[in-house]
Amino acid sequence: MKGVHSIEEEAIKGFERVAKNIPNSPALYYLGEKITYLELQNYIYKFAAALYDLGVRKNDKVMIYLPNCPQWIIGYFAIQKIGAVPVPTSPIYTPHEISYQLNDAEAETIICQDTNYGYVKDVFPKTGLKRAVVTNLVDMLPQWKRTIGWIFDRIPVGVVDKAENVFLFKNLLKKYPPTPPEVEIDPGEQLAYILYTGGTTGLPKGVPSTQCGLVSNVKDYYDVIEGHISEGDDRFLLINPLFHQMANTMFMGLALTIGNPTVIMPIPNVDAILEAIQRYKITLLLGVPALYRLILENDRLNTYDLSSLRYCWSGGDVLPVEIYNRFKRLTGLPIYQVYGSTEVGHLCLSSLDKEPQPQSLGKPFSSRAVKVVDPDTLEEVPRGEVGELLVTSDFILDYWKKPEETEKAFVQLNGDRWYRMGDFVRMDEQGELKYEDRKADVIKHKAYRVSASEIEAVLQDHDAVFGACVVGVPDPKVGERIKAIVVLKEDVRGISASELTRWCRERLAGYKVPGYIEFRDMLPKSKVGKLLRREIRDEERRRQA
Repeated sequence: MKGVHSIEEEAIKGFERVAKNIPNSPALYYLGEKITYLELQNYIYKFAAALYDLGVRKNDKVMIYLPNCPQWIIGYFAIQKIGAVPVPTSPIYTPHEISYQLNDAEAETIICQDTNYGYVKDVFPKTGLKRAVVTNLVDMLPQWKRTIGWIFDRIPVGVVDKAENVFLFKNLLKKYPPTPPEVEIDPGEQLAYILYTGGTTGLPKGVPSTQCGLVSNVKDYYDVIEGHISEGDDRFLLINPLFHQMANTMFMGLALTIGNPTVIMPIPNVDAILEAIQRYKITLLLGVPALYRLILENDRLNTYDLSSLRYCWSGGDVLPVEIYNRFKRLTGLPIYQVYGSTEVGHLCLSSLDKEPQPQSLGKPFSSRAVKVVDPDTLEEVPRGEVGELLVTSDFILDYWKKPEETEKAFVQLNGDRWYRMGDFVRMDEQGELKYEDRKADVIKHKAYRVSASEIEAVLQDHDAVFGACVVGVPDPKVGERIKAIVVLKEDVRGISASELTRWCRERLAGYKVPGYIEFRDMLPKSKVGKLLRREIRDEERRRQA
């Protein structure tokens, strides 16, 4: 593929090279407005200059607490431009969740929406925050569009304090010229981000990556898409959240760094998605299994023209064969697979040279090495047999400030350090990985990776709860439903499931809140007192069967 450079050059020059070569070509489409590569670069440079003037320096951490929008992209690259480190997080997280991440990452700056500024205001005294930059979802739209939106009450607006440490995003872009300071950056050492993922301790873990690590994954994409994806003639629809590894890397690998425009969806409404495919002649689509199901079950599906689609991918969860077959009958297109994790980045992408087989994840990227092993002995299993997947790479780093969690998640084999994915797979004779099962303490709900232990920890913080076990119950529409088994303290009376649900809702994002809570007298545990979560999960599956 033309335009692909070394990892070192791409880490520094990738987007800027495209902006120089095709400055007037569209980079983004957002709510009907076009932003060219040159305009996007100028916005990034202006915001980088603003952040630096506000006191953000090299290696400082900046949380991005926004949904998909141009401001997210501007903030992400502006932070990196001055050598600071983005900490993207979900815009629906509660004060309890963002407070932990802010303190853990040692972030002093946050970029947020006006509609969730109230949460930010709440955590200021509990964290090391020094400043907040606040934006509205329509800040990048022309005035006339914003005015119409306000007249018809179509724009959500939050109350923002006037304070010396609170700044408006749109005012900063107006105030500063596109001349950011020159900051010396070593892409092999400089952190590109810290993403947070659920873990076995009940607290999310920060996963850092260097700029070279991020770009290595983008370069892996180039190797797979060469000869299939154009440089400027394809159009990518960005639906999945940018704070997630999958959408972030695919956005850069399929679109931004090779000149393909991206249509950004701030809210994943199915009719709006179908309308966007038709209006913008979308050729590249990334979704999760639940999204493809919603598309297929949409009552107005036959009124939309989807004929522009060329390549579609699914990730975040296992794609049911039934969904694959129905979508192919509808469009004539297969759905390719994306597979990886926050810790290792993207690991596999289905080859575009052939139709993918059901449950196939594709071949591992050349920058990552894998083993399929017996989970107890860590000995490699023969080809075709099921085992736990291990991954190693020069780009995989330790968890942020969590050496004990790092030690639990990695193993040393023959002098190399391998990450235990916790997923069970088998490798066929062609070297492709076939998915079989997942680790018991990770629940895939609506394509989110939900930590069972995080929910358990929140439940056990309640004064009435003695113990809790959280499992995923298979559900074809959402992947897995979240169910909690709770043991109350002996002297407790009158605690209801609705009260515990409300307790969780106040402390967890909505998609993490259990849909079902069942009370029991005891939980299954091993001889050493370890919770046997798999027993509960197997019991729930037997019930369904």
